[in-house]
Amino acid sequence: MKGIIFDFNGTLYWDSQLHYDAWREYSAMLRETPFTDEEMRDKMFGHTNADIIEYLIGRKPSAEMVEKYGKEKEAVYRKWCLQKPEEFHLAPGAAELLDYIKENNIPHTIATMSEWDNVEFYIKEFHLEKWFDIDKIVYSDGSIPGKPAPDIFLIAAEKIGLKPEECVVVEDAIAGINSAKNANIGKIIAIASLEPVDFYKQMEGIFQIIKNFHEFDKSILDVKSEKF
Repeated sequence: MKGIIFDFNGTLYWDSQLHYDAWREYSAMLRETPFTDEEMRDKMFGHTNADIIEYLIGRKPSAEMVEKYGKEKEAVYRKWCLQKPEEFHLAPGAAELLDYIKENNIPHTIATMSEWDNVEFYIKEFHLEKWFDIDKIVYSDGSIPGKPAPDIFLIAAEKIGLKPEECVVVEDAIAGINSAKNANIGKIIAIASLEPVDFYKQMEGIFQIIKNFHEFDKSILDVKSEKF
């Protein structure tokens, strides 16, 4: 594989529980009952705020509603991130893997359904510019369909100058894994940051299941790639 594309939430940063808590609160507000665990897996992770709100209220929301609820929820989420400094760090082994990728000039980027306010927050707090070309990060800008549509990974592969089948994708969410499959990604690695390893064993098309980035199989990456 010539390049690697990382999902961010629940992958490079293990914040799934914070998103669970924030969306449970907002789903209870919007429809009087919180998300179930199954709904969280199927309707929240990997989807845009517009998709989530539409599911919750049962109709297409106005742009104003999406912006209002989305910004309120994300502001609460970022506050919770900073209030838990012991958990506010990149996933185990992530920094070491990113150092390796950068040192070996392997094309790489992030493809996340987070919106820019959160992406900017991550860049600042995690100093992502150390490893990533910020201009190549793909995020939810209102024009990209949510996962499991393939668009975000197709765009990410193009940004790093590769075909989708030449890329590895690391994902934690069902929607994200299906998005990578739909994009014809070469190898998909599932990271069990919240769900148990057995959860992913029933899914087809996964090359490797890892519990942290120390377990990432570096041998699948082509270290002979031209300088990125």
